[in-house]
Amino acid sequence: MTTNSLPPNGASAAARCLGLVKQYGDVIALNGLDLEVRKEECFGLLGPNGAGKTTTVEILEGLTVPTGGTVEVLGRGWGAGDDTDLRQHIGVQLQETQLAEKLTVAETIRLFRSFYRRGRDVNQVIQLVELEEKRDARVGKLSGGQKQRLAVACALVSDPELLFLDEPTTGLDPQARLKLWGVVEEFRRGGGTVILTTHYMEEASRLCDRVAIMDHGKVIALGSPSELIAALGADQIVEFSVSGTLEENALSKLPGVRGVQQRNEVGQPAGEVGYALTVNDIGQALPALLGELERQQMKLGALATHQATLEDVFVSLTGRMLRDE
Repeated sequence: MTTNSLPPNGASAAARCLGLVKQYGDVIALNGLDLEVRKEECFGLLGPNGAGKTTTVEILEGLTVPTGGTVEVLGRGWGAGDDTDLRQHIGVQLQETQLAEKLTVAETIRLFRSFYRRGRDVNQVIQLVELEEKRDARVGKLSGGQKQRLAVACALVSDPELLFLDEPTTGLDPQARLKLWGVVEEFRRGGGTVILTTHYMEEASRLCDRVAIMDHGKVIALGSPSELIAALGADQIVEFSVSGTLEENALSKLPGVRGVQQRNEVGQPAGEVGYALTVNDIGQALPALLGELERQQMKLGALATHQATLEDVFVSLTGRMLRDE
């Protein structure tokens, strides 16, 4: 591990890393990552599987030792002092949490509460995650969404300053996801800091003050969701497919069009090619597009429009869809 020193951070940083590198044999999971998470913000790490999100949070949590770089959490470095004391101030929800299935919800939270010198009342935490009706139910009988909320409850029972959530809503139905979002928002209202990994762009837009989009172990964009979307220079996205290959040059010159990309979807009919236009004036761009398709004698397969999202930011930066990963 290298001994790079972090620049002065004042009192505003909850977690920081400088030049973070993690290598597994020939595989470089993190490649010189620099990050700073401010206190009392929800900071999102976004990206596809394999981007380095989980590796980053595991290093920040003190669970994984980096190959190089420097890490600071709540003003302290792992291995530089009393790690046990530092763990008293953080809460961790892992991507996969294995809890004892024979214990009840209340017993599980009470067990985790016993690990900390201070923390929340067990009943208060059960109420926070909306598991009152399941407090005496065994863990093995809970639904997927209820188990995820229980895992978050175990991370919250110490009343942490900094909460790590690694893909907390993966595989959950929309209702269960909304309930977990509410838990995170309640924690934030109490002044807590959250570091969240996700590949759901809607989740990041709803919860995060700032996001870092990661790809291949590096941060490729950083800012608030609205700032990153505004950087596209487009209000809307027009997606369409045609049978054959278009003259993309002509598309980029259409009025109201800011950019053109091929965007082929999983399950797209054979022989069709998908495109996406970033546009700042759909009233101009859409009629112009239809006219251009007619001029090029192209048969339109599908057509849809939507407001620009963080997903579109990812595509513009990497040339591929996040959900295809």
